[in-house]
Amino acid sequence: MHTIWKGSISFGLVNIPIKLHAATEDKDIKLRSLHKKCHTPIKYEKRCPVCDMELSVEEIVKGYEVTKGKYIIIEETELEELKNANEEKAVEIIDFVKIEEIDPIYFNKSYYMSPNEGGMKAYGLLRKALVESEKAGLAKINMRSKEQLAIIRVFENTILMETIHYPDEVRNVGDVPNVPVGDQVSKKEIDTAILLIDQLTTTFEPTKYKDEYRSNLMELIESKRTGKEMVTPKEKAPAANVTDLMAALQASIDKTKPMEEKKPTTKRKRTISKTKKVQ
Repeated sequence: MHTIWKGSISFGLVNIPIKLHAATEDKDIKLRSLHKKCHTPIKYEKRCPVCDMELSVEEIVKGYEVTKGKYIIIEETELEELKNANEEKAVEIIDFVKIEEIDPIYFNKSYYMSPNEGGMKAYGLLRKALVESEKAGLAKINMRSKEQLAIIRVFENTILMETIHYPDEVRNVGDVPNVPVGDQVSKKEIDTAILLIDQLTTTFEPTKYKDEYRSNLMELIESKRTGKEMVTPKEKAPAANVTDLMAALQASIDKTKPMEEKKPTTKRKRTISKTKKVQ
């Protein structure tokens, strides 16, 4: 399993060298956008609409929009200084809490933790302590240029870290429109709903659920693949290096013709035009 971060986790004076591994993966089927005419993948360019030109990485800076159309420029060196000041490769457990006290809305992304060199015993100690106490560690970690809150808990004999949102990152539920204040339902309706819930209640078995849309899309792709319904982008036509010599010569001759030779042609056209109008 690929290691995405190395550092240590500490609680009190105990320090455990660890590695982080992504615990989940995005299995969405990625579809490319192609030009309908020639089936070539579309490029998304970084382009300035005012200067009407494509920009290189060196020509792009980061800015914070203070008010509409007004920006404060933040230099890369300034961002790097902030990053280095907070880049302590450590997960510091600052509190221990009951996992039930944290609403699922706060959870963000999960990572498996494995012990790095010399951390086997301390890793086992933390794992055992979390299980015995039935608590989870609340920690802070600096990762990907951001200080994040995280929950440290045990999942199937492995220590798991789950990043969680800060309170100000969770939108105010009071801003949700059209939520009824009270429940205008009868007792009979409530009893019927509870009966239905009881009938559908079961033990959670994650393996029995699957992404039906993804399965159907993969079946469609496979049927098209085996049916040879595949397209290939057209190759870009090479730049013409050979000039049509006769056309170039003729154009040059026409361009350099004396004005006297061109006038009769013009007069003739006008005469024909007048004749047509008379008829």
